[in-house]
Amino acid sequence: MPRFVELWIYLSASPLFGLTATLVVYLLAQAASVRLGGAPWANPVLWSVLVLASGLLATGVDYPSYFAGAQFIHFLLGPAVVALAWPLWLRRLELRERFGRILLAGLLGGAAACVSAVLLGWAVGLPHDVVLSLAPKSVTAPVAMGISEKIGGIPALSAVFTVLTGMIGALTGKYLFDGMRLATDPEGYAARGFALGTASHGIGAARALQVDAQAGAYAGLALGLQVLLAALLMPLAFRLLPI
Repeated sequence: MPRFVELWIYLSASPLFGLTATLVVYLLAQAASVRLGGAPWANPVLWSVLVLASGLLATGVDYPSYFAGAQFIHFLLGPAVVALAWPLWLRRLELRERFGRILLAGLLGGAAACVSAVLLGWAVGLPHDVVLSLAPKSVTAPVAMGISEKIGGIPALSAVFTVLTGMIGALTGKYLFDGMRLATDPEGYAARGFALGTASHGIGAARALQVDAQAGAYAGLALGLQVLLAALLMPLAFRLLPI
């Protein structure tokens, strides 16, 4: 037992610990998701987070030690997001024809996500800075944190709200779209993907890519569009409006 404890202390302090643990847990979660038919509740990102967080708490490994290795995966997030442009390039002709409608849909969808979050926060009596932290919840986390800081929110809290929003969208999107009887043809998948990317940013886009290439392409488009629109318009709106 003493030798095992010494080995664990050595491994947990190694920079490769976070990388190895993340890859192993995610691959197992992905395999389980495939075996379960890709059910939304079997989302590998959700279960990877739960398992890794539980493991760190149980073993007493602090987050900086874990992230020392996991940062290699974190670095790949940038190239992965850029790679979402490839499906859009393959559909550049249809996107050019729909540019006006796509821009309007992105603007209205982003506004609905922001306004509904703020109104809900006010309705339940949340503190003012927490309400402001909710506003950018449907924008990808790094941008949401920057917007939150600009409008008077709490960046760290905005990051939490953003991750929760993405996970909720990825878990419930299919059931919501089926309930709305959205088609599962290319046009229907385009609408599903765009809605999921608008409301649930990168996590929703990742889920859309798992389901259908058309849905993934439009989810990636919505994700990028929300980043651009929110970064430009949200700080301006909160500066002009008496909020």
